[in-house]
Amino acid sequence: MKIEKYQARIDVKDYVEEYVNVEEFEEFCKACENYGKKWSCPPFKFDPLDYWNNYDRLYLIGMKIYMDEEEQKNCRENIAKVKDEMSNFLFEMELEYVGGVSLCAGSCEICGVEYENCTRSVNQPCRHPEHMRYSIEALGGNVGLTASKLLGLELQWIEDGKMPEYFVLVGGLLYSNKCFM
Repeated sequence: MKIEKYQARIDVKDYVEEYVNVEEFEEFCKACENYGKKWSCPPFKFDPLDYWNNYDRLYLIGMKIYMDEEEQKNCRENIAKVKDEMSNFLFEMELEYVGGVSLCAGSCEICGVEYENCTRSVNQPCRHPEHMRYSIEALGGNVGLTASKLLGLELQWIEDGKMPEYFVLVGGLLYSNKCFM
């Protein structure tokens, strides 16, 4: 498996203005089986714009994942491994940027991939609130536009059963100018 890493930084104010549309992306989320069933997914009891606006800067990371035919047989597991590595990297960044919080690639999978494993589906508190993170798209961010304009990556999808040339994961770290390294 070959992995290329891309990075960018942007002011949150500019990011929200150019890349965030909470209403539009919540509508997309409603089509997903995780909607309202995972703590990392909308609807939220807070305004995502307020969440964004608690921070000054956004560090973005994109992982472009190439898999050969053999690796594609375990595609889900390989992507999950890269997602875990990205999440661990971002958790380490949280320690360096005091008060910063990471944004995961896609929905939370700490308790498993299936939404039934999340305690939200049974109206119980999150088992791992110290590790659960929201994704850019759950907070209304346009990941496709983010990837293309800020990271120089075009998202590709499985079409007609044919695997794409590569897969892309996008995550980030929200932090304040007051944070220090």
